[in-house]
Amino acid sequence: MKRIIFEKALLNGNWAENVLLEINDDGVIANIETGYNGSGDKIRGYALPGLNNIHSHAFQRAMAGLAEYSASDLDSFWTWRDIMYKFAGKISAHDLKVIASHLYLEMLKAGYVSVSEFHYLHDAPDGVMDMSNAIMDAANNVGIGLCHLPVLYMASGFGENPLTNEQVRFSQSAEGFVSLLIKLNEQINKFDHQHLGLAFHSLRAVPEKALKYVLEHNPTIGPIHIHIAEQLAEVDDSISFSGKRPVEWLYENFEIDNRWCLIHATHLSDDEVGMIAKSGAVVGLCPTTEANLGDGIFPLKAFLDMGGNFGIGSDSHISVSASEELRLLEYGQRLDMQKRNIATSEKEVHTGTNLYKNALRGGSMASGFNNNEIKTGNRADLIVLDRNAATLLATPDNHIIDRFIFNGNQNVIQHVFVAGKHLINNYKHANEDQIYDKFKTVMEGLQKHLD
Repeated sequence: MKRIIFEKALLNGNWAENVLLEINDDGVIANIETGYNGSGDKIRGYALPGLNNIHSHAFQRAMAGLAEYSASDLDSFWTWRDIMYKFAGKISAHDLKVIASHLYLEMLKAGYVSVSEFHYLHDAPDGVMDMSNAIMDAANNVGIGLCHLPVLYMASGFGENPLTNEQVRFSQSAEGFVSLLIKLNEQINKFDHQHLGLAFHSLRAVPEKALKYVLEHNPTIGPIHIHIAEQLAEVDDSISFSGKRPVEWLYENFEIDNRWCLIHATHLSDDEVGMIAKSGAVVGLCPTTEANLGDGIFPLKAFLDMGGNFGIGSDSHISVSASEELRLLEYGQRLDMQKRNIATSEKEVHTGTNLYKNALRGGSMASGFNNNEIKTGNRADLIVLDRNAATLLATPDNHIIDRFIFNGNQNVIQHVFVAGKHLINNYKHANEDQIYDKFKTVMEGLQKHLD
């Protein structure tokens, strides 16, 4: 049994002092004692649950910031996607492992304790399994929790349009995808703190018959993710094809519950907002990527008022920062509504605190990790904010999370624990230098493809 003493920890929504956690060999909190004055080293600062990053395309970290030039007056998500496809075709399994390892280290230092990897780089000279093994090995090497989400990708548009040349390497048949899931389910059990879910790329990329087949034969018990209603063009194409908006069609044809995570869900009717909130499904919001791609602004206020669940992800990784995702989520609402402090409630008037608590709850649901609170029976997935950081000095306890999110860009996450293991110690990972050196070598090798 491991014992960790924290100067302050967030328990039941309040800051408790001198908190002893006893953590079993599975990384689960077995006992909590407050006001502890016994022996042992005490970790200074503010301990709180870390966030789950519920949407990641790890390979895109290597191209972040390199699509920021205008190739056309019609530059959009779709022109960015063409650049991304070309880059994806250059990534080997070895490259992916190194890139993901460095990214997952960044995530730990940025406040994420797990990652849900939305993985569609199936075909490669190395083989389908090797690409997934690269993701699992990377997470294992760094120590972050992993919800691995292999992606079914079958068509280039509604009506089963054939895949483009750039998309063919992502392709799987419905039957082949189920076989892949069975193999991966066995493989992932070899690693601690990893499990398997599945993802459908989007309604435009997966025909109805294939959706039904996979759901009927699904060998996993993990979350189910799907991109949906990210772009207005997607909504228009859905209406042209089926007469229904994407979320509307999904809910009319499938039983959607709290096992599902709808990524982006940016463009919703009022009825669709209500459908999602009522079903208990999680919306996966990625504000930095959504802003970068010009997706639009999610109707957060109405969704929260209906009791909707959301989590956050860094998606294309043009930024890897839990606090920045939440800050931009709120700022987008303020710009749209021309008001301040949008994401509050009668029970929680602090914007940062309310955002963080909601992201903890939804992130736990969408990732399959039981870690949204510090309590017995939950995983010990924690971050510790540096009480001596300039941006947190002289802060009343009830403003700590607000300042963490809304006060500048200084990294104040001094320690990170995943399943009770102390992975970031005084801002540093034990394998940080080695991970960086390998990343540097791979990036230099890819440079000819990045120009």
